[in-house]
Amino acid sequence: MNPQAKLISTLSLILGTTITISSNHWTMAWTGLEINTLAILPLISNPHHPRAIEATTKYFLVQAAASTLLLFSSTTNALLTGQWDITQLTHPISCLLMTTAISIKLGLVPFHFWFPEVLQGSSLTTGLLLATIMKFPPISLFLLTSPSLNNTLLTTLAISSAALGGWMGLNQTQIRKVLAFSSISHLGWMTIIIIYNPKLTLIAFYLYCLMTAAIFMALKTTKTLKLSSMMTAWTKIPALSATLMLTLLSLAGLPPLTGFLPKWLIIQELTKQEMTPTATIIALLSLLGLFFYLRLAYCATITLPPNSSNYMKQWQTNKPVNILIPILMTLTIMLLPLSPMIFTIP
Repeated sequence: MNPQAKLISTLSLILGTTITISSNHWTMAWTGLEINTLAILPLISNPHHPRAIEATTKYFLVQAAASTLLLFSSTTNALLTGQWDITQLTHPISCLLMTTAISIKLGLVPFHFWFPEVLQGSSLTTGLLLATIMKFPPISLFLLTSPSLNNTLLTTLAISSAALGGWMGLNQTQIRKVLAFSSISHLGWMTIIIIYNPKLTLIAFYLYCLMTAAIFMALKTTKTLKLSSMMTAWTKIPALSATLMLTLLSLAGLPPLTGFLPKWLIIQELTKQEMTPTATIIALLSLLGLFFYLRLAYCATITLPPNSSNYMKQWQTNKPVNILIPILMTLTIMLLPLSPMIFTIP
């Protein structure tokens, strides 16, 4: 891609995200979401492959429909209540339409069909943007409107997302699709607690972004896109493959790694809210995700595909390791001891 075009797209992404998360008027929030959508389209279609063009088209149609529904919801609320303020979303019909619009933008079940296909058609760098930064503006809108949202609807969406994200990830061989269903499952955890403790949703989202960034950057370094290529990634950078296993287990929420922290806090908060059956269900559903993360970790470090020739370690790698990767992986693996600091945040 032309460096100038890439710079414009990157700056537009930052601008759109900043406008949405800092606005208190629905029109400005919608404007920021539209800038974000238009900025990411050239990055998705950059490989100039039919798969990438298909992913770009799907992403544009879904996001345009969701933005239209969001604008319709805010206009309906302004017509019925006279309020354009984001925090004053009080009419039940507007709340229902807004929840649907943001769920489409995030890829929550049952509006999840576009996300794995778009992520599969994108490069790893663009996939990282789609799985992390592009989720931030819709989640910020969820946080601002959380006091007005329907508790039963959000809980249903969250449990469905956690269940389907685990089930659909079991039979995938493409790593980008596995990470897409992992994202859907994690969004379920964030959504279920957003009404009761929005701060926990932000903590879960930040830690999810940290772990996902470490995994995507490691996969890009080893040029790994499928399970079969992950089985031979150890020949390029053995140390990176070993730490990638721990990062995957952290994303699964296995103690004592960092990824256990948000699940631990969310289950604790749900129990305080006397929602023990809900906490039990979503905790059991996370075991599905743990299974396919274990399979990825197993493929990354232990097994080799059937082959007549032995794979030898490559002492010279084609590409140097980014300095951010060891930093991100260290935080992903060892951040749990710092968790008491969270309880002192005002």
